[in-house]
Amino acid sequence: MLIPSNTAAEAYELNGNPVPRHRYREGYITAVSAGFFFILVGMFFVVTPNLYDKVIAFFRDFDAVSVPNMQHVLFPAPTTPNEHMTVYTVAGQFSLIWGFFQIAILALRFVGSSPLHKKAETASNAVFWLGTNYLISTYLNEASTITTWFTFWTLIVMLIGVSLIVRAIILASRM
Repeated sequence: MLIPSNTAAEAYELNGNPVPRHRYREGYITAVSAGFFFILVGMFFVVTPNLYDKVIAFFRDFDAVSVPNMQHVLFPAPTTPNEHMTVYTVAGQFSLIWGFFQIAILALRFVGSSPLHKKAETASNAVFWLGTNYLISTYLNEASTITTWFTFWTLIVMLIGVSLIVRAIILASRM
């Protein structure tokens, strides 16, 4: 009995169809990103004492809170936002590390000749995560109030817009 030794990619090539090599590299980059994400999250839970309990306490502190300068508008927020520094610190550190990791992935995408849309996505992600780190360190600290909490989230929405514009500019460069 003969067992064909051709992989699916080789069989695809044998039929006269070229196999786009970047598809395989993209799979490796995705696997590395997923692995790094889980390692990073796990690392924070290992090195930060009682992080699990502090995250639970953070979410238990949430209640429907009146938005400053808007009558009768309630949104979920921690009732005492200044008491969750450990959660904010970990979120900020995660954002910073993940943002720099996105820059490293972007470099890999350039070296590996990834498609433009993947480069645009990764650049946009780097802008978002590094911007998030800046906003966390600026607005979520010991002096946090309900006003700064809602200001932070307003700025996060604006940062999403900025990161989408970065992606659009990069994609428009193809034209």
